[in-house]
Amino acid sequence: MKSVKSYDDDITTVQRIPTAAVQGDWQTGATEPGGVPYRSMPVPKAPGAAFSLIVKEGANAGMTLAVDEGSCDVFVGTGPACALRLSDPTVSRRHVGFEVSGGQLRLRDQGSTNGTFVNGTRTVEALLSGCETIRIGSTVLSVERSTRTVEVSTETSFGDFVGSSLAVRRLYPLCAKVAASNVPLVIEGETGTGKEALAEAIHQCGSRANKPFAVFDCTAVPPSLLEGALFGHERGAYTGADTARAGIFEEASGGTLLIDEIGDLDLGLQSRLLRAIQKQEIRRIGGSKWIHVDVRVIAATRRDLDAEVAAGRFRDDLFFRLAVARLLLPPLRDRPEDIELLARHFWSLHTSDPHFPEEVLGRLRSYTWPGNVRELSNTMARLAAFGELATGDGGELFMRRTGSTPMVAAGDFIDNVVSRGLTLTAARDLVVAEFERRYVQFLDSSHADERARMSASGVTDRYLPPLRVRARSGG
Repeated sequence: MKSVKSYDDDITTVQRIPTAAVQGDWQTGATEPGGVPYRSMPVPKAPGAAFSLIVKEGANAGMTLAVDEGSCDVFVGTGPACALRLSDPTVSRRHVGFEVSGGQLRLRDQGSTNGTFVNGTRTVEALLSGCETIRIGSTVLSVERSTRTVEVSTETSFGDFVGSSLAVRRLYPLCAKVAASNVPLVIEGETGTGKEALAEAIHQCGSRANKPFAVFDCTAVPPSLLEGALFGHERGAYTGADTARAGIFEEASGGTLLIDEIGDLDLGLQSRLLRAIQKQEIRRIGGSKWIHVDVRVIAATRRDLDAEVAAGRFRDDLFFRLAVARLLLPPLRDRPEDIELLARHFWSLHTSDPHFPEEVLGRLRSYTWPGNVRELSNTMARLAAFGELATGDGGELFMRRTGSTPMVAAGDFIDNVVSRGLTLTAARDLVVAEFERRYVQFLDSSHADERARMSASGVTDRYLPPLRVRARSGG
């Protein structure tokens, strides 16, 4: 058992959580608590894809940008948050973004003023394979598939963090390097993808493993109490401050502090947080002296910090200080290979029954998991508690019904989605899926051939067929 400190409404609580026994060689019949064996799951080593963006024409000719599988989205533009920062005045601050997806380079225009052109065609989003030419403003980029090797682990876990899909295993080598250092780290990903679990695994595998691991959730504390919760206060600092109190920076000293949902932190507090990270010193509210702390900071967020910086809602100097290393956790729907492994893992945590309900695997694999790994954990807990009541006729295995969404009038669709009380991510996925379905329906009905449809949609032939498949399958 481990103690994890968190702040909620300015009251310190200690939560006792079980340590997942995710160690050893799972591929040779290792067991989880209760002696439940994992099914052998071969994970062959596979190289990750890598690309290079080379500036061929323009004021910055000769500059290059590497984009590797497993890295966060990288952006090209004139803004300070761009990985490839250009001086071309005809390029937007955050012009175009890139990520490697499924062995191809995904391009997304970021709402630029002058547009993004791939091989002469204005493009909003496309999958590139290499040898393409991209024009943004007066700058021309070439896309080349790189021959450099991207290391991919053959392990099925990193510390207590579980995952055997390629999308996750390609993160493990970087996780190991980050754990061996004390540099600040940003972990990005949708709600429920396991950001806190990965942060704790990195802490456990590092030199601070025997020191505190503290969690501060920026969304769990009222704005008026955030500063005191972070930095502490002296007696009499404000009404009700009857005793002095250390903030979470002091409590985490010597160990690791995870600042969860840092994208929601008040802009005014970001400057004080920057000093605390840079100088490793804090001053309590009402205090007159600086207090030295020794804290390794990991930040987690569901928000796109690059976009927050561009919009002026997040300080660029704090972003650069935190993002010495960055990890992007993919959603569960993008790593379906992990579903069975995680389901068996959570089953072993929620029950001592060694007999995993094999009959539910088909339903688990076919579900889209809008709540990600957290939803899968809750589903297995519900299954362990209710058994056939959750899987039999009329039973509800999932929190959300998996049948088709009833159609409503076009003007009422978004109101209908909003009224269902879903998370932002789940609601957005439904809206995007319905939009893609209607857009593809419009393209197919109003344009005679594929070339006309590509010209009208502004996407290439590599992207339009997958879009049509997703639309026909309901997203």
